[in-house]
Amino acid sequence: MTKTQGGIKVIAKNKRATFDFQLLEKFEAGISLKGTEIKSIRDHQVNLQRSYVQARRGELWLVDMHIAPYVHGSYENHDPVRPRKLLLHRREINKIMDQLAQKSLTVVPTRLYLKDGRAKVEIALARGKQKHDKRQDIARRDDERRVERALREKYR
Repeated sequence: MTKTQGGIKVIAKNKRATFDFQLLEKFEAGISLKGTEIKSIRDHQVNLQRSYVQARRGELWLVDMHIAPYVHGSYENHDPVRPRKLLLHRREINKIMDQLAQKSLTVVPTRLYLKDGRAKVEIALARGKQKHDKRQDIARRDDERRVERALREKYR
């Protein structure tokens, strides 16, 4: 799952986030990591599926992102699901925290990538979807697939 686009190498995507949430605004954040964590990230040993962002004492933390222990690490290997601090500008943190306080929003990580050798996570302000919204999305995708199939068959 590696795609290089202008110095960006995508490591992991959270497809579940786009299905469960309506993404409103996206931000790019750095992550405070330990030495063996970046090595595991470069080996694509990451899972974003159940992770979320939590505000604590004026900072944003990435919680439940699983980074597998580094295979060649020593006894000082990292904890796979420890909370990791997100590195953002103060005005971005304040903007996100204001949105969280005012509206019924949450912050979810959408993808993890390497940008110029540094690990970055794309986080998004999101609103949860209702069951009928999810059904509409599935129906729309199915309709688009049918149309594409019909066009392919017509122009063969």
